[in-house]
Amino acid sequence: MNKNLLKKAFIGFITGVLCGLFSSGGGLILVPYISNFFNKNEKEARAISIFCILIMVVTSIIVYHNFERPDLKIAIYSAIGGVIGSIIGTKILEKISDKILTAIFILFTIYAAIMLFIKK
Repeated sequence: MNKNLLKKAFIGFITGVLCGLFSSGGGLILVPYISNFFNKNEKEARAISIFCILIMVVTSIIVYHNFERPDLKIAIYSAIGGVIGSIIGTKILEKISDKILTAIFILFTIYAAIMLFIKK
């Protein structure tokens, strides 16, 4: 089997595990991996990541639904907001440079980590 194909599958596996455990992984794992190891720009890496996340999220919700029964009312309202937000975010993405996008991503990741730490 092609070594490059194995690397892609392995990073997909790691991302899938993180997605299942933490509902995260695309932005934290796939975007840096795709841009660094496959020489894709930030915007293209994000687009590839979003496609991968879609498949992982659908799989995860099926598994979660089998043993946890998530509150569908919260999920539906959040999804509606998420669809609107993703359209706006994609439009903003078209207008900013990769450097600014990376800086915003770093700041958001730091903020999210601090909020998780404070909450615990």
